[in-house]
Amino acid sequence: MTSVFPGLLAIGALGFLILWREGVFRQKTPLFLSALLLLAAMALRGLCMEHETLDYQNFLARWVDYFRENGGFRALKHSVGNYNVPYLYFLALFSYAGMRDLYLIKLLSVLFDVLLAWAVLRIVSRFHAGAGAKMAAFFLTLFLPTVVLNGACWGQCDSIYAAFGLWSIAFALEHKPVRAVAAIALSFAFKLQAVFLLPVFLIFLLSKSLKWYHLPVFPLVYFLTVLPAVLLGRPLWDTVTLYFNQADSVGSGVNYNSPSMYAFVQSAENGAVLSAIGIAAAFVFLGLLYLLCALNRTRLNHHALLICSLLISVAVPFLLPHMHDRYFFLADVLSLALAVAIPRLFFLPIFVSFASLTGYYAYLTGTWMFRTPASLRYGACALLAVIAVLIAALLRSFSLNHQKRKRKTP
Repeated sequence: MTSVFPGLLAIGALGFLILWREGVFRQKTPLFLSALLLLAAMALRGLCMEHETLDYQNFLARWVDYFRENGGFRALKHSVGNYNVPYLYFLALFSYAGMRDLYLIKLLSVLFDVLLAWAVLRIVSRFHAGAGAKMAAFFLTLFLPTVVLNGACWGQCDSIYAAFGLWSIAFALEHKPVRAVAAIALSFAFKLQAVFLLPVFLIFLLSKSLKWYHLPVFPLVYFLTVLPAVLLGRPLWDTVTLYFNQADSVGSGVNYNSPSMYAFVQSAENGAVLSAIGIAAAFVFLGLLYLLCALNRTRLNHHALLICSLLISVAVPFLLPHMHDRYFFLADVLSLALAVAIPRLFFLPIFVSFASLTGYYAYLTGTWMFRTPASLRYGACALLAVIAVLIAALLRSFSLNHQKRKRKTP
């Protein structure tokens, strides 16, 4: 266990350098306070490092063993696991190390916890330039319960795709369109769940934060991420279309410990019909949101864009069938970014995190094996309230922006 401490300290030091780079240390108090908070964040994660879940035992550990027994990187030419190849590069790398792979897997996620917090800081800095808001964005992200549990406890890697996803939003708000498209491509390359954020890029197009000619960056970056595996012998077509092949393996259940609208479904009967209804509802929702944004395209300021990003990341997995317990991870972090950016919405991350934690609780305690916990339905109700609040906030943003424009008109 002591072998993991240098890694945690190095990641904490990286967090310190990030805060220094972002100009947070204008006074001595933030410097020492930041150091203490970083030590606390790493210590908290250190307490979780020994925990093993069934996901680790049945999948991640076996995949690392496969790489170890089949030549490390050379084994990338084979179909290993059900993750896309960018994450498998890390597992192949870990197969060469002397340290326990459980620690390496978790340290990778902790590293991206810090990069995720940095992305939230950058988003918030578009609304507030003060050191206090930047520190709040950074450290509240690091201490967000689902961020701590996801990587350091569960050993999952959602912080990787989420970090790239939030960096894509940060770059879009900073008017760096090529970087924004490249970042969302990296997010998608690591996990399919990036599709819960991808629809917002049409709204970025409407707002002119990026142009149509920036979009080819997406397939180019995605292809470059899988190219090493192809060069090592993995079939090109199978590698590029991995996610399409995975579509047939989602299972027959309409809900997998998710606080989605299917938390209210008590049985799997008529699953195909219910799934079709949910998919149609998601498309209708996106269509109406696009129509609303198109009608108000001149009012798509930073507030509206961030609200839309969170609204999509909540509503799409809420409406879709076959969702899992961790699929609101993007929403957890984006709700925190929005709450720091717009303080009157401070309660949103409480509601979203509560909903996500009902799914985490179902998995980590094993109650999902016996029944659908009633807590998932409470979580679904919380997300319904969040969706309603976000729609109202978006309409309010459009109205306020319209009033400002009228006052400026002579």
